[in-house]
Amino acid sequence: MNAILPKLIIAAAMTLPFSTTSMAQLNPYTPKEIPPPTKRATRVHITQGPELESARSHSAIIRWTSKNPGGSDEHFGVVTYGTDPTNLSQTAKSHIRLNRQHPYTVFRVWVDGLQAGTTYYYKVDSVEADGASDGVKSPVKSFTTR
Repeated sequence: MNAILPKLIIAAAMTLPFSTTSMAQLNPYTPKEIPPPTKRATRVHITQGPELESARSHSAIIRWTSKNPGGSDEHFGVVTYGTDPTNLSQTAKSHIRLNRQHPYTVFRVWVDGLQAGTTYYYKVDSVEADGASDGVKSPVKSFTTR
């Protein structure tokens, strides 16, 4: 019985027309259309954090929550950092896809290539896929790697 089932599936698939429309209808994970960007929030502010989620000898994860910024669904959390609080010259960013149904967004950015036992200073922001800032600016904070 189990050997017959794959043959039936293959036979059924061979009788289907192979157009992009029919394939999209067969695959529930294929987007039907990409929705246009939503209206950007007039003011986006951090509601929690930013804070150090974890730190190791050569990496750290910075996390914060902000009001949902709107705009394009494709966003990036951005951490600007360095060993001098007045010279945050390095940048790490992580991709996130906004959930239009949520009033807030949680950002998590992995910062890699750090030196062990070093204090780093950082601030966060979020940007749309085109690089336009959401206007989320945090105060400068710090953490020390192990």
